[in-house]
Amino acid sequence: MDAPSLFGDRDGAPGAGTQPHAPLAARMRPRTLDEFVGQEHLVGAGRVLRRAIESDDVPSMVLWGPPGTGKTTLAEIVAGATGAYFAAISAVSAGVADLRRVVADAKRLRSTGRRTVLFIDEIHRFNKAQQDAVLPYVEDGTVTLIGATTENPSFEVNSALLSRARVYVLKPLTDAEVGVIVDRAMTDAERGLGAAGMSLDAGARRALIDLANGDARVALGGLELAARGVAAARRTVIELSDVGEALQRRTAGYDKAGEAHYDTISAFIKSLRGSDPDGALYWLARMLDSGEDPLFIVRRMVILAAEDVGLADPRALQIAVACQQAVHFVGLPEGYLPLAECAIYLATAPKSNSVIASYGRALADVEGTRNDPVPLHLRNAVTPLLRGLGYGKDYVYTHGANVDAPQAYLPENLEGHRYYQPGTRGEEARLSEWIAARRRVD
Repeated sequence: MDAPSLFGDRDGAPGAGTQPHAPLAARMRPRTLDEFVGQEHLVGAGRVLRRAIESDDVPSMVLWGPPGTGKTTLAEIVAGATGAYFAAISAVSAGVADLRRVVADAKRLRSTGRRTVLFIDEIHRFNKAQQDAVLPYVEDGTVTLIGATTENPSFEVNSALLSRARVYVLKPLTDAEVGVIVDRAMTDAERGLGAAGMSLDAGARRALIDLANGDARVALGGLELAARGVAAARRTVIELSDVGEALQRRTAGYDKAGEAHYDTISAFIKSLRGSDPDGALYWLARMLDSGEDPLFIVRRMVILAAEDVGLADPRALQIAVACQQAVHFVGLPEGYLPLAECAIYLATAPKSNSVIASYGRALADVEGTRNDPVPLHLRNAVTPLLRGLGYGKDYVYTHGANVDAPQAYLPENLEGHRYYQPGTRGEEARLSEWIAARRRVD
C-alpha cells in the first residue's frame, strides 16, 4: 500500500479525498485539464505545458504567479494525468526531515516503476539548505519537483535548483475566467452550491468578480460566505449586499516584502520620472491602501528629486526632504497629504539627470586615472613651513576684485576634462549659459 503524503493521501488523483464539508474552493478544484480555467498560454491546446502533460514528459518546474491562479491545481493535475504519486508539503511548516521521508517513499515507489511528484507550496519560504536538500533527488529523477511561489524565483530559488527546473509564469485570472468559475460553483450540485437552490443576483456576481481581483480562491470563498449568510436568513437569492458583507473590499494582492512591493514602487517612480501626476497619484494610493511604509515611499522620492529632477528645479529636493519630515512628524492617515503634494510637484517638475551623469563621469576618472597630488595652489598653507613649500601660492581668492580670473581646479593630468554637462530644462537652461561662459574664461 502506498504511503500517504504529508497532507493526506491523494494518491495521484486530483481532488481525491476531498471531504463534503471542505471549503468550496477545495471542493471545486478542477480534476482535469479540461476543467481547468485560465492560463491558456500554458495549458491551452498545443501549448507547452499541456503538450508535456499529455506526452507524459513533465519536467521539474516552478509555477510562479499570484494567489488563486491555479498553481496547486496544476500540480495535482500533472500528477493525476501522469499516474504519479502526489506528495505535497508546505515550505511554511515542513523541514529537511519531511523531505527525507518523502524521498524515502519516492525511492520505494520508484523500485515498483511509479514516479513521485513532489509539490512544495511556497517554495520561496525554504532556506538555501532546505532547497539544497531537494537538489540531488531532482537531479537523479527520484522526484519530479513542482514548486509553487508568489515571489520572483530569480531571487527566491537557488540558482542550482532553478537551472534544473522550468519556470512557468501564471497570470491573474481575467474577470471572464473568474465568472466561469463562479457560475460553475453555483450550478454544480455535487461539489458546489447547485443543490442549495440558490441564485446569484447579477449585481452581486459583478461585485464578487471585481472584488476577487483575479483570485479564484477569493471568489469562491466570498461566494461560500455570502451563501451561508443567505441560508441563515432563509433566503434564496445572493444579493449585492451579501457579497459586500462577505468580502468587504477588493483583495489587494500586495506583499510589502514581495514582488508586488517592488513592481508597484517601480511604477510609481517611473510615473514621476515620466512627468505623469495621475499615474504617480494612483500608484501612491495603491501603496498606501495596501499598508506600505510611507517613509519607504518618501525615501524613494528624495532620491528621485536629486537623480531625475536635479538642478532643473533645485527646489524639488527641498520639497522632498520637507515631505519626509512632515510624514515622519504627522504619520498616517494624514501623511498622505504631503506625500501626494510632493508626488505632484516631482511629477510636474522639469527633469534633468545631469547630477548623476556628471558624478558618474568624475568617478570614472577617479577610478581610471592615476591619483595625482592636489595642485599646490589649492592646498591649505596652515603653517610657515607649508607656505615656504609653495602651498597656496598663486591661489586666486574668488571674492576679490577679479572673480572670474582663470584658475585650475583639477590635477594637471585631467586638465580640460568636463564632468558637469547642464541639461536644457528649467533652471539648468539659465545655468547652462553661465557654465559655458565660465569655461570660456578658463
